[in-house]
Amino acid sequence: MESLKSKVAYLQGLADGMDLPVESKEGRLLNGIINVLQDFADHLEGLEEAQEQLEDYVETIDEDLYTLEEDLNECRGDDDDYVEVDCPGCGETVMFHSDILEDDDIIEVTCPNCNEVVFVNDDTYASADEAELLEGRETDKQR
Repeated sequence: MESLKSKVAYLQGLADGMDLPVESKEGRLLNGIINVLQDFADHLEGLEEAQEQLEDYVETIDEDLYTLEEDLNECRGDDDDYVEVDCPGCGETVMFHSDILEDDDIIEVTCPNCNEVVFVNDDTYASADEAELLEGRETDKQR
């Protein structure tokens, strides 16, 4: 970016060396063009700094996400301990621990994306993965 600023300064020096009267049409035009070029150089310098900060921030988020994914995979352990259900509302895959299936209390599992109930452990709820049970059931959108 310093190269652009130094080029604008060079042009300013050339314009000053031409001894054009500042009040003349040519002098006003040349000074106006150089001032606009200086504004562009200043603005681009600010954009370059913002872009570098954004790149650093995205890289930090990417590293944090990678760490979070590793931690999540470690916590999951064996995939057999989890049940996957597709949300009937948004199609998002929702995972929950298989212990919910045998829990004595009635537990509703909701989609974190659209908050629709995707599973209830009371043996009467039809999840999206059980297409046969859903065919005869009237949905909120059909009512």
